[in-house]
Amino acid sequence: MVNPNLELVAELGNRIDRLAELYLNVKRENEMLRNEVAQLTSQLKEAVASKAEMEKKLELVKMSKVIESGADDIQLTKNRINQIVREIDKCIALLNR
Repeated sequence: MVNPNLELVAELGNRIDRLAELYLNVKRENEMLRNEVAQLTSQLKEAVASKAEMEKKLELVKMSKVIESGADDIQLTKNRINQIVREIDKCIALLNR
């Protein structure tokens, strides 16, 4: 007859081996997910920067079209310039904080 304690020790050893294997698998998956998060974060930062740059270009195009539009839109141009001046004033106020 086999000693019941030896069977328990063997079963415990098998369970520990399975747990260690599961731990390593989860650890690898966690590392892969961390790498993916870092990559996606980097892509998001690039997309946000690109969006901001495109918005600036769009504003410049809008401004140039307003300026090119002629005398009919002088009031619109004045309003746009006033809006830009207010934005600059806000930026200056933020810098002075």
